[in-house]
Amino acid sequence: MHRFESQPAYILHSRPYRETSLLLEIFTLEYGRISAVAKGAKRPKARARGLLQPFVPLLIACVGRGELLTLSDFDSVGSFPLLTGRRLVSAFYLNELMVRLLHRGDTNQELYQGYEGAIQGLAAIHEEQHVLRLFEKTLLKTLGYELQLVKEVETGDAVHPDRTYLYDPEKGPILVDIARQNSDHQQSNQFYRGKSLLALAAESLNDMVVLGDAKRLMRQALALHLGNKPIESRRLL
Repeated sequence: MHRFESQPAYILHSRPYRETSLLLEIFTLEYGRISAVAKGAKRPKARARGLLQPFVPLLIACVGRGELLTLSDFDSVGSFPLLTGRRLVSAFYLNELMVRLLHRGDTNQELYQGYEGAIQGLAAIHEEQHVLRLFEKTLLKTLGYELQLVKEVETGDAVHPDRTYLYDPEKGPILVDIARQNSDHQQSNQFYRGKSLLALAAESLNDMVVLGDAKRLMRQALALHLGNKPIESRRLL
């Protein structure tokens, strides 16, 4: 029997379950991603209708056996983030990444804090693309796929801001002069300025060109783990 109370959490996804309930994918601080049933949540006067929504910070209690738990109590904590337009779609993009890439039960407080900070950043005046890129970087790191950004993989030399590199997501930066010796690496869309790699490593994305490079690189890195199924939030944008 699993039982916990007063657990900080966010709803990542919900769908109808039987006649009056919801099946929830929830991201918690101490237990990672869990699945839970919210019984009666679809009833017209149910308190859950206003609270069990994505991006609302919650405290929850759950009980049950196996992977599917029952939500026994919940309440909101803190303020509701104001998300509209592109920023709302970007927040759903974060949730989609989490549902598709995060295994149930994998716990990581750094990722929880990164997710919470990203939602707050999207609701504030922070640069939207900056927020997304840093969350993607944190997500890959916590999944065990931290990007190598500061050393050239063939020589071990430090990445130079004025040189151009091919980026292999499974290895790291390869100096273009070396990469061109290998006919398998003739894809110019995978070439990046050293300056952009170093800026992403330092999490200092204050240049629009650097942000563009970071977006391409993160999309390339995530594609290895997302497979061929398209990202629905990107299609919505």
